[in-house]
Amino acid sequence: VEKQRMTRKIGFMGMGIMGSRMAACIMKDCKDIEMVVWNRSSDKCQELASQGASVAASPKDLASKCDYIFACLGNEAASEAVVFGDDGILSSIEGKAYIDMSTVSDGLSKRIGQAVTEAKGRFLEAPVSGSKMPAQNGQLVILAAGDKAVYDEVAAEFAAMGKASHFFGEKVGGGARVKLIVNMIMGVMVTALGEGISVAQESGIDTTALLEVFSQGAIANGMFAMKGPNMVKEAFDAHFPAKHQKKDLGLALQLATDLEQPLPTVAAAHEAFKRVCADGHGDDDMCGVIRAVKRAKR
Repeated sequence: VEKQRMTRKIGFMGMGIMGSRMAACIMKDCKDIEMVVWNRSSDKCQELASQGASVAASPKDLASKCDYIFACLGNEAASEAVVFGDDGILSSIEGKAYIDMSTVSDGLSKRIGQAVTEAKGRFLEAPVSGSKMPAQNGQLVILAAGDKAVYDEVAAEFAAMGKASHFFGEKVGGGARVKLIVNMIMGVMVTALGEGISVAQESGIDTTALLEVFSQGAIANGMFAMKGPNMVKEAFDAHFPAKHQKKDLGLALQLATDLEQPLPTVAAAHEAFKRVCADGHGDDDMCGVIRAVKRAKR
């Protein structure tokens, strides 16, 4: 078993803010693997290549070289392309395991899972809760569903990337739904935080003191502690881009429509993030939603 473990190859597709850091954690903590990476823009692979990873020419090429293929991609179009595209993984996935850590709808996750299993591969969805710094520090929360054997087999890689892993059953879609629930609540919370800080600023209230009050009461939480000061300082360097928060709120609303579940506060937050992105700030951090709040006042 040890010999097999020493020789297996791990593939990772998607070298964005999250994926590059997640793959780096695997390389750092799992000494018994060889890493192969791929990104649509190959220049983003160079940092990990300099650390010993090899770079695949395409998703198909990566899958042909690896036993376990991980992906963390920015949107549903990218997630579809690496699977169903002409150079996608399906023709090389037989006997391999595909672990999709992207945030997508449960419907797309099910479609990808079905295609992988029909191609005689194994599938696990495993979206993550966390942003840039948790990804960098191996402190993500992994929300998995699908093939339980794969979940168990990649326990070391999950431990490298995350502080906790949860398995939501063998029915694909459970992990995707939990991730959308988490992110829809996060979107509402950060929008409300922006509204509160805006009211304080318009009222002449000391925002530093206000944030201290937040930290001492029932609404104290890690996100407010990080995003509140950044809103006040207008420090919008991306940890979790606004365009991704907008996407996730939209996916949550799509899920709610399918379930005939009204989500009025989520819909309102979605509108705020649509405005931020329409104003050209989609690549900035989600805490930049305060811009939409202030713009609405004008």
